[in-house]
Amino acid sequence: MWWFQQGLSFLPVALVVWSAASFVFSYITAIVLRHVDPLVPYISDTGTVPPERCLFGIMLNISAFLGLATIYVRYKQVQALSPEQPRILRLNRIGLALGWMSCFGLCIIANFQKCILYYIHVLGACLTFGVGAIYMLVQTVLSYLMQPELHSKGLFWIRLATLLWSSSSILSMFVSSVVLYSGLYGTNLVQKLHWDPQEKGYTAHIISTVSEWSLAFSFLSFFLSYIRDFQKISLRAAVSLHGHTLYHTPQSLGGDEQPLLVAGSI
Repeated sequence: MWWFQQGLSFLPVALVVWSAASFVFSYITAIVLRHVDPLVPYISDTGTVPPERCLFGIMLNISAFLGLATIYVRYKQVQALSPEQPRILRLNRIGLALGWMSCFGLCIIANFQKCILYYIHVLGACLTFGVGAIYMLVQTVLSYLMQPELHSKGLFWIRLATLLWSSSSILSMFVSSVVLYSGLYGTNLVQKLHWDPQEKGYTAHIISTVSEWSLAFSFLSFFLSYIRDFQKISLRAAVSLHGHTLYHTPQSLGGDEQPLLVAGSI
């Protein structure tokens, strides 16, 4: 059995590979069609003009679904491993809510392009990266609280390093974007897809775009750290049948209830 076939490890693998592919394929399409500059455009700029906009949208929507599933499995894992620790369970519930909010933000980014509905797109980016960074912080704290009995110290340090990576990328992107869109370098920069290296603001633009790409891949790296944990997980669903047919309406749920267990990895 291959390593990605063990347990539910295919979930974070699929999330990381599919999300990276959505960035790369959209970038390649936009470059080939000369819709953006080859040197580090914004990720959102590579999904602004058709046909890459269609590819970008549908692939990120699938990434959001994979993110929802991965975050939920992580939540169930922590819940099962620490049933008697209220502080960990409370943080775990907070992490689930934050993770799902981040996935919702990814859907907003996918479906509301920067050049069309800028403020909604920025809202989606804040949910995805801002709330997502807080989700990473919660999971890092959980990894710390669960070591060394349930988590290795090495895994905690990996997640802490990735969290610091994403935090530095957020800070760099925020500062450079504030400088870039402060009005010192002209207006209507949101619609601008092509930059001349001789233009004012080009350096701030490059710092901002590099920081965005760095931030995106720091998130993907964080989810890669779930692979080892997910190799030890399998889920099973218990189905209760309230009657002998699909058209039978039982008078009493207790009398005709027949339990059916469906087990296996999902």
